[in-house]
Amino acid sequence: MRFGVVVFPGSNCDHDAWYSVTHNLGQQAEFLWHDSERLGDVDAVILPGGFSYGDYLRCGAIAKFSPIMKAVRKFAADGGLVAGICNGFQILTECGLLPGALIRNRGLKFICAPVGLRLESTNSPFTCSGKEGQILTIPIAHGEGCYTADERILDELEAEDRVLFRYTNNPNGSARDIAGICNAARNVLGMMPHPERATDPLMGSTDGLVVLQSMAASLTVHSR
Repeated sequence: MRFGVVVFPGSNCDHDAWYSVTHNLGQQAEFLWHDSERLGDVDAVILPGGFSYGDYLRCGAIAKFSPIMKAVRKFAADGGLVAGICNGFQILTECGLLPGALIRNRGLKFICAPVGLRLESTNSPFTCSGKEGQILTIPIAHGEGCYTADERILDELEAEDRVLFRYTNNPNGSARDIAGICNAARNVLGMMPHPERATDPLMGSTDGLVVLQSMAASLTVHSR
């Protein structure tokens, strides 16, 4: 199977994502330039972390207009797997593929540190290889990672089992400790922590493989 990693001006985790897919997951991956109007022959798409367009205006607000995002929207509408990590999560909320928004951290400081995540649901293509209640150690690196949404949306996310990850010790003030969510169709993931930075023993944790292995397992099932 083949993963596509979108590269925006300012992406800085694209090679991390590519490496984790090819070297740690053992699957194929290719870079997709933001100016392309086609995704090509990919089975899943990753929007990586970084500072797309320098985070001018708002994080992800300019990237949503990149030509490739039209293809990403169609890919998601057709049921394709899309994972937005950190800045990728911000882009997904800006373009309407996920609800809510990411705003400045509660302490108004950039935080780069490993954090604890509780896997809330295995009912998704991004978590199906994990165990409900499993505690993962995965790093964060963001200044605008505080997830917010109105109470109605938060209630819907919880009622529909769409909160996939919560912080065990909320580092940024995110509403209801939310660290990662999926859309109603369950094929679009947004999460602020960086699973691609926790896929190799040399990184100190391989807990991030849960996300990538779940995606690979789901794609394998659907390709049969």
